[in-house]
Amino acid sequence: MNQESQAKNVAILIYDRVEPLDFVGPFEVFITGSNRGKDLNVYTVAEHNRPVIALGQLSINPSYTIANCPQPDILIIPGGWGARTEMHNVVITDWIKEAFHRVEIVLSVCTGALIIAMTDLLDGLKLTTNRLAINELRAILPSAEILEEARYVDNGKIVLSAGVSAGMDASLYVIERLFGEERALSTARIMEYDWNRV
Repeated sequence: MNQESQAKNVAILIYDRVEPLDFVGPFEVFITGSNRGKDLNVYTVAEHNRPVIALGQLSINPSYTIANCPQPDILIIPGGWGARTEMHNVVITDWIKEAFHRVEIVLSVCTGALIIAMTDLLDGLKLTTNRLAINELRAILPSAEILEEARYVDNGKIVLSAGVSAGMDASLYVIERLFGEERALSTARIMEYDWNRV
């Protein structure tokens, strides 16, 4: 059996003023839980082929653009102050909507929920986001059931997490869903991370 051909593609969207831990935390979880790259192929993707300037002036070179990235099986949408801009970027929201029909899981981290909320993909779901952005999310989806105390919420195809480090907890949860509890616990042990499973 060719394991390499079965590796799932994990695309992590990055954009200007993204919160570093929102994407680096899940990146670390998925590469650590990838069985040395045999089960998961993790990469960053951005709208443009240029360095992305995250919060704190961290410069990141995306692996791909949305025009040339491998088809994702798992799509991660991180948050940060830049989410308030990208939520109005129809190029990004249209790309997410188009990708949604072919992916297995979409994982929102922190205020990444604001971006996904603009795609109409969250209607009728249980939601969470960064505690400081609850009212912003409620303004977009006033009738949504928002679980303010949840670290992460599983809606099947869409998993949403609360702020920053909660994205690592949700990522470990996705690893558990894909590969079982022992893989997730082993990933957390290797990272020396105290997995909050609430």
